[in-house]
Amino acid sequence: MSDTGNVQPIIIRKKKAAHDGHHGGAWKVAYADFVTAMMSLFIVLWLMSSSEPIKKAIAGYFHDPNGVEKMMGSDMAGTGESLSLKKADMNQLKEKLNDAFKQLPEFKEIKEHVQMTVTGEGLRIELLETAKGMFFENGNANPSPDGKELLLSLAQELAKLPNKITIEGHTDAKSYASLTYTNWELSADRANAARRLMQADGLRDNQVTEVRGFASQRLRKPDDPTDPSNRRISVIVQYARGGNPAAIPAAIKEAVAPATPAKPSPAHGLPAR
Repeated sequence: MSDTGNVQPIIIRKKKAAHDGHHGGAWKVAYADFVTAMMSLFIVLWLMSSSEPIKKAIAGYFHDPNGVEKMMGSDMAGTGESLSLKKADMNQLKEKLNDAFKQLPEFKEIKEHVQMTVTGEGLRIELLETAKGMFFENGNANPSPDGKELLLSLAQELAKLPNKITIEGHTDAKSYASLTYTNWELSADRANAARRLMQADGLRDNQVTEVRGFASQRLRKPDDPTDPSNRRISVIVQYARGGNPAAIPAAIKEAVAPATPAKPSPAHGLPAR
């Protein structure tokens, strides 16, 4: 009998390689790159079709993101076109306030200590102190005679504008002698003293929106933290928000009428500490 009938059959099993259903997620990265490229294309096309004032406003954001971003909020009327107009008005107001300050008797002595710059927040007017104390008495929140006269003159001019006002107090990095009264209290008290004085003879009650005390956290000269000019009061004329932009230039023209030197009144004095 043949042995072939006893041979076992050979079984070959072939395994099919399994495929990953999601291909490792590489397609998601490619799709995200595609979407980003399309978004960039649409932004470029929008910028190319925008008006020149809007282009300048966007460029200003990248030069000063903190300040311009605040002005571009949803409570502003219109677009960046009104922003450009009001920024130009601030430059005009800066020149007109300079003319008003020249009417003060002590202008020659204080002119080097009054600086005005247009920033992202608005027109910043800074009163820089000296070692002996130009605008405030050393170590306290009592305005000096020159400080009172300048703040009163400034209040009378700014009261003619519809713009809101922010007042800041700053100190140098020298530690205050008292353990319970520090540079934080001094900077805030000086800003509040300036507010009281300006509201008593000029500014409307609702015109000042913020009073800030920064102590020595925002030094004007970081490389020389004890320099007297780090001690200063900053009065910021904020950009107008909403309303009729055409009314701003008219208000500026009214604000620049020849000013008579303001004389401090005893009623404006601050109580002794």
